[in-house]
Amino acid sequence: MNRSCPICRKPRVEEFTPFCSARCRDRDLARWFNDDYAVPGPPADPEEIARED
Repeated sequence: MNRSCPICRKPRVEEFTPFCSARCRDRDLARWFNDDYAVPGPPADPEEIARED
């Protein structure tokens, strides 16, 4: 099965899998940094997190 880059849909390149290039890899990382992606689950309580540290 030939899967494509999740950002631009071009063919994947082994060096950057699952992306086709460093540019698409970096665009994906920027989306995580900008909170464009989220992991499902209940909201975290910042006070509870602080107590765990």
